[in-house]
Amino acid sequence: MDGFFYFPFTTLLVIFTSFLIVRASSIALMMTGLDQKRSRFQALSAFTGTGFTTKEAELIVNNPRRRRIIIWLMILGNAGIVTVIVTMTSTVVVSEGFQIPINIVILFLGLVVVYKIATHTGFLQRWDVFIENRLLKTTNFEEEVTEGLLHLLEGYGLIRVIVKEDSILSGTSLNDLKLSEKNLLVIGIERNGEWISVPKSDEVIKENDRLVVYGPLNALKSTFEQ
Repeated sequence: MDGFFYFPFTTLLVIFTSFLIVRASSIALMMTGLDQKRSRFQALSAFTGTGFTTKEAELIVNNPRRRRIIIWLMILGNAGIVTVIVTMTSTVVVSEGFQIPINIVILFLGLVVVYKIATHTGFLQRWDVFIENRLLKTTNFEEEVTEGLLHLLEGYGLIRVIVKEDSILSGTSLNDLKLSEKNLLVIGIERNGEWISVPKSDEVIKENDRLVVYGPLNALKSTFEQ
């Protein structure tokens, strides 16, 4: 009886932790320049070991930061699957009589609770913000030019600028930055899940905005280094 509840709770813990890992990894992939849908699909594919298409694989292989993220997802995914299999096997061996159906019921109810938490908008937003803030504090995830976004001419490119807390950009209008004088163009701003396409010059930048800016690489770096 000492290990009566060991199987369902261990399994639920692994499942919930796996969800958090995949969600965090998708945020990390987004910060390398991948769009949201592709990042989530790639993170889930790597964690479950289902693989990618040839074109999708090239997006990962050609970027060292994405490769590191995917490698860790594969390692953690395999560890999680092995943990669940070992736990299930050992539980079936030692369980007797009514223990098996009770464990199944507990597992089912636990999965319902995990699903409710995993689909709760407030929880997801807080987790995403927490992960973004943690990653932004590391040099590996400072926003820089991403070759996967756009590279029409040599010396030109796109960057995605995340306006951090207490950033000097917050509260500043695009006109105040005098971007046109530097041949820079703000293609769009992502704000609270919405996309502002080609914003006007009087648009005021807000905290947590994501700006997608095109122009000369040296001007991009000098203007948006935070």
